[in-house]
Amino acid sequence: MYIAKKDSWYLERVVWLVAGVFTLTGTLLAAVHSKYWLILTGLVGVNLIIFATTGFCLMANILYKLGFRPAIKRDSSA
Repeated sequence: MYIAKKDSWYLERVVWLVAGVFTLTGTLLAAVHSKYWLILTGLVGVNLIIFATTGFCLMANILYKLGFRPAIKRDSSA
């Protein structure tokens, strides 16, 4: 069984946290306020698909500028 590292708040972990918060918020607001809040949930899903297929994530770029760093350092020689 795979268990992610929990010793720090690295970039990827925070991206998943933000995606989860936005998804739950959009779903809850859709249930109690307006079904149009499901657009927020859909946008989170689209962003996750774009990230998985292209490697680009706007939220990761924002969090990186705020000081969060990836769990695994990239090899600069590759």
